[in-house]
Amino acid sequence: MLQAPAVVLCVALATAYAAAFYLWRGRRLRDLFFFWLASVVGFAAGQAVGQILDTIPWTIGQVHVIEATLVALTLLVIAAWLRQEEKAK
Repeated sequence: MLQAPAVVLCVALATAYAAAFYLWRGRRLRDLFFFWLASVVGFAAGQAVGQILDTIPWTIGQVHVIEATLVALTLLVIAAWLRQEEKAK
């Protein structure tokens, strides 16, 4: 179980990734929420994978930044692809 400072760091990093991705690929304000949601879910999934596998020893406190970042960025790319598919229809 993560303590409060770790949760704040996770949400802050996920929000920063979503904001950067929105500046790069976003068009509407609705995209920002979609990217934020994808980033938070991806970061949480990556954090869970990092805690379960515990293969990469580099962490910031309890936060497995590398694993969580990789999964969050993967979900952001998938989210951008899904938005592109939606716009094509």
